[in-house]
Amino acid sequence: MNIKPIKNEQDYESALQRVEVLMDAVPESEEFDELEVLTTLIEAYETKHYKIDAPDPISAIKFRMEQENLKQKDLAAALGDETRVSKILSGQRELTVTMIRNLHEQFKIPFESLFGREKKLSAT
Repeated sequence: MNIKPIKNEQDYESALQRVEVLMDAVPESEEFDELEVLTTLIEAYETKHYKIDAPDPISAIKFRMEQENLKQKDLAAALGDETRVSKILSGQRELTVTMIRNLHEQFKIPFESLFGREKKLSAT
């Protein structure tokens, strides 16, 4: 096992190629141990260099609606009424903390996606 830190894109590509070779390694073998170490190094490199930000709140809601085949009326209980849902999805109205909590609890949308970084939230 010849493992070294992933310092650049070339090291990253080499590690990915090696992982591909090791994908069928037998558990508890030396190759499997190498696979585990390499995947940890790759994950660390990707976290640092290929960070994916959480989506904005409206995109997160629309994504969940698409996933679950939901209509705007399905969100009314969490957001107030269909008119309010429409205004939120069009960006005319911001989410409140209560709405965010409801969306998270009812539709399992992650808090990180519902709390936008740029916009301030209403207290109600």
